[in-house]
Amino acid sequence: MMQENATIADVTATITASRKISRDVSVITFDCPEIAMAARPGNFVNIKVNDSTQPLLRRPFSIHDVRGTSIDIMAKTVGCGTAILADSPCSATMQVLGPLGNSFNCSDAPFETALLVSGGIGTAPMLFLEKHLAATGISCINFIGGRTSEDLLSENLSNCRTATDDGSAGFRGTVVDLLENDITLLKANGRLKVFACGPNPMLKAVAIFCRTHGIPCELSLESVMGCGIGICYGCSVEVIMPEGGTGTVLLCREGPVIDGERLVL
Repeated sequence: MMQENATIADVTATITASRKISRDVSVITFDCPEIAMAARPGNFVNIKVNDSTQPLLRRPFSIHDVRGTSIDIMAKTVGCGTAILADSPCSATMQVLGPLGNSFNCSDAPFETALLVSGGIGTAPMLFLEKHLAATGISCINFIGGRTSEDLLSENLSNCRTATDDGSAGFRGTVVDLLENDITLLKANGRLKVFACGPNPMLKAVAIFCRTHGIPCELSLESVMGCGIGICYGCSVEVIMPEGGTGTVLLCREGPVIDGERLVL
């Protein structure tokens, strides 16, 4: 699926709110009506955090939520770019390009229950997706994983089941272990579809789980991105091609969401 947004804007957006939701994760709100109006669950934005060459490249962030003319993004501080973003005050402005990429497909096949599976910062697109699905009458169950309880980012998400590697919260094990543990009960909820985002090893495990149990799934993959629009070729990934065999696609154009059947295991 190619990039689907006909309306991509590069705007000077103002930060209107910023708050920490964990020791190293913040939710930042930008006022950018052009992007908010066109955004779909699964889309991302590329943000230039300042006017200098340090950092040189924009940073990609999933759209966490859309409220009126505003968008929220969830950012984990891992380097100088994300630190600048998290520490920027309200009224600061940044260049925001978006909405970019494709979106989760919520209507390709009938299903009664959506399983929203995320790990760590992979919860970023799930609030926007849950709100969209709920508006169409689809029931959602959030499966959220992390190494410890501090890595669980479940704020504003509903119907949450959690798993931690160390057992400090929820089920002891990975989020895919939790899915396996609950699979019999889950199948009693009618036809299922999985939407997942998180570290790529987790997404591989989710794809294997879904293939084993015959559950359709869509995965939002992570990749380093420079331009976000298919010019720099920095986000090439290997996937299974529709005609057979494997091939390389640009995640910013044919992703970040791909059908789980296309993931190379």
